[in-house]
Amino acid sequence: MKLDQAQRQILTLLQKDSTLSTQALAEKIGMSPTPCWRRVKELEEAGLIRGYVALVDRQKAGLGTCVWVRVKLKQHGADVLDRFERVVKACDEVVECYELLGETDCLLKLYLPSLEALSAFMHNFLLKIPEIDVTHSSVALREIKNETALPL
Repeated sequence: MKLDQAQRQILTLLQKDSTLSTQALAEKIGMSPTPCWRRVKELEEAGLIRGYVALVDRQKAGLGTCVWVRVKLKQHGADVLDRFERVVKACDEVVECYELLGETDCLLKLYLPSLEALSAFMHNFLLKIPEIDVTHSSVALREIKNETALPL
């Protein structure tokens, strides 16, 4: 979908504050409320707006440990990847998972309360997945930038 300037402005503003009323959104982009509301509905129906969420401060929620885990699978068949994906998608600690090209097959991002929780996660969950051959973990020392808004 090709976005026009008004759609880009709407998406940019809603990414910063999804609680904006149609009236407030329309005022910020210089449009009357009804056409603005229609534009938002079009973006929702087209799937550009997938939903509206509250961004939770992970530190205050007790999830101060951010870990990246690189996973190498034993085999590369579609069935192996499907089984691995089903298990990972059902795991709450995994907040992001990407299939990669190169030596690493998948990259997982975890938010955990502590290094002890990472140890438990690795021993009680990840290392019990039979499709996994090797894992490598990196623990973030501090967060420098973490944005949810896409650069439109």
